[in-house]
Amino acid sequence: MMTLTLSLSPCAMSTPASTQPARSPNFIVIYADDLGFGDLGCYGADGLPTPHLDRMAAEGVRFTDFYATAATCTPSRYSLLTGSYPWRNPRAKILAGDAPMIIGPDELTLPAVLKRAGYATSVVGKWHIGLGNRDIDWNGDIRPTPIDVGFDESFIMAATNDRVPCVYVQDRRVVGLDPKDPLEVYYGDKNPFPEVPTGRTHPELLTMRHSDRQHFDTIVNGVPRIGFSRGGASATWDDTTMTDVFLGRAKDFISRQKDQPFFLYLAMHQPHVPRIPSPRFKGASSKGPRGDVIMELDWAVGEVLAHLELLGLADDTVVVFSSDNGPVLIDGYHDGADALTGNHRPAGPLRGGKYSLFDGGTRVPTLVWAPGRARPGVSNTLLSHVDFFASFAALAGAPLAESERADSRPLAEAILGQSTAGRDHLVTEGFGAKTLVREGSWVYIPTYPGPVLFGDKQVESGHASEPQLYDLSVDIGQRANVAAQHPDRVAAMAELLASIRERRESAAH
Repeated sequence: MMTLTLSLSPCAMSTPASTQPARSPNFIVIYADDLGFGDLGCYGADGLPTPHLDRMAAEGVRFTDFYATAATCTPSRYSLLTGSYPWRNPRAKILAGDAPMIIGPDELTLPAVLKRAGYATSVVGKWHIGLGNRDIDWNGDIRPTPIDVGFDESFIMAATNDRVPCVYVQDRRVVGLDPKDPLEVYYGDKNPFPEVPTGRTHPELLTMRHSDRQHFDTIVNGVPRIGFSRGGASATWDDTTMTDVFLGRAKDFISRQKDQPFFLYLAMHQPHVPRIPSPRFKGASSKGPRGDVIMELDWAVGEVLAHLELLGLADDTVVVFSSDNGPVLIDGYHDGADALTGNHRPAGPLRGGKYSLFDGGTRVPTLVWAPGRARPGVSNTLLSHVDFFASFAALAGAPLAESERADSRPLAEAILGQSTAGRDHLVTEGFGAKTLVREGSWVYIPTYPGPVLFGDKQVESGHASEPQLYDLSVDIGQRANVAAQHPDRVAAMAELLASIRERRESAAH
């Protein structure tokens, strides 16, 4: 049974705040992709070993009520970096691989705030917040990139591993590109490169079959991706080495910056589709490729922790592990994840998953490991990923005006497990920026038309023809809609959601 109270170890409880380190901490945010609330051993995973993340939980804080802002990737990642709810930016939706940057030139970001306090900043891994403006020239300098929005350096994939272009971008340039073989990228209904094989025209070339009408465009490494591309052969990534590449870049940054405060945003790609583990993790789990890549992700986290310890940085670093949204088993490819999951429940006791309005879409596993700073235990404090923005700024001593906080709250003590005082409410969104609000243990979902299931993905949408109200203190699985029994609460929460959307919140909130 999952613990829903704050429990602190006796040793941690006896540690006076005055003995905590005075040095501004380093920050590392390790962001998984499509990892569910129930996907880790420390959250009750069945037959899926995650010893390194379980160690983080045992030595740090494991949260039961920490939320991403959205049930899809781009909006959550935007919020993490800006401290703003994603629906405030109409461009914060799942982006194509050639989409322009959605962080505005005058928009403040977490790395930019930390730079005010002298931090070195880096992003490694999945970006998916857009690059350039319109009509990106992938063969020249790309502007803007992450180094234009607060990062000193970046090594990223532009979007996702199931979208073209399948290349790495370092700072402003595609890595390893041969100018004699220029890279071209196109998103649209018709393939402008008929000589390039696609999943629909050359199924005999596939090593992984697609399961929908998105994932059947350009074939890269035997996998049909979303979007069309040609050229850039020398720059094409190897899916089986992606974890090693990102991990190597992350370790290198940590090593180079060990003598000054730093912020590393390590955005891993697991367990997003296509799920392709390295050879040493292929078949490691009993859950098929999805289980294999989760075990590989766990190993990578262990490598980061070990590297910090090797360099003597563990006591000076706050490491956060979480996910951009909830889980999905079928999401574009046939890889057996649905058949092989067995008794394992990726969302744990929660209803829904990726794309969903239910808690399975946005309540995500969140661990904070900070030896000497965090008080180990299990916390049910209500928090949102937007809160890293103001909280890290406070811990770093970085100046941040209240007007710059956007939707973020300075809740560093709660994030470190030192306090149970968190949010009294937060807003999340399902697919298509459909918003809902949680207040205390209550969740209110407005009326939204639409299908009950997201078609081929087999995920409950949360759409309904009447308002929904759930009391999570007695119904964590959101099975009993009690809106009819509590009309006053429904009306009050509807007003609260409207006030937040219209920025009419009272100071008490």
